[in-house]
Amino acid sequence: MNKIYASLEEALDAVGDGMSVMIGGFGGAGAPIELIHALVDRYERTGSPGNLTVVNNNAGNGAVGIAAMIYAGMVAKMVCSFPRSSDPKAFTDKYLAGEIELELVPQGTLAERIRAGGAGIPAFYTPTSYGTQLAEGKPVEEFEGRPYVRERWLKADVALIKAELADRKGNLTYRKAARNFSPLMAMAAATTIVQASRVVEPGEIDPEAVITPGIFVDRIVEVSEPKQEEALLREGAK
Repeated sequence: MNKIYASLEEALDAVGDGMSVMIGGFGGAGAPIELIHALVDRYERTGSPGNLTVVNNNAGNGAVGIAAMIYAGMVAKMVCSFPRSSDPKAFTDKYLAGEIELELVPQGTLAERIRAGGAGIPAFYTPTSYGTQLAEGKPVEEFEGRPYVRERWLKADVALIKAELADRKGNLTYRKAARNFSPLMAMAAATTIVQASRVVEPGEIDPEAVITPGIFVDRIVEVSEPKQEEALLREGAK
């Protein structure tokens, strides 16, 4: 099966209003900038997709990437670990104005909730957040004399991720730290859309090097010279 799409716009037509969208990246490392901005461009042209729930480690920086989505008014809710950044104005302004909702999740718990979603595990227990506001209203049980908070899996309608190599069947590799949340998100989303720096033929990627098997990938578009969020911020991108 050939999963290659000719354009970012065509690959993104699976994203609709009100969907939950996981977006790979840890700060700028692994952030699928071209996919994100193609989605922003579509929203500015058509008003869709809006009312999105976005899952990411943080809530955007400056005016690019997820911050651009927030500025555009596409995002109704952020699920993240770090809503602060070096320039969190996009999220902060919307949050203080009551225009965006926040679900704050400890980083390890966020990763495990996503992993559980991909593995089909509805809930798990963790001591993280016990005794804090983040645990309010959640079931607590004791194991070996220690209280644990029950957390639910986290799944999404769509995942947007950035890969280094992809073959036409969807097998992926990542570049160093750009791997971060992306393999987990690919497993936890109903539809996974990938921008890859290079697309190769099946068999050209050593099977031992495959991080995300093609069964978890639905759409791929080649972006041969992807932008880096930090570089765009240094350039003053708006």
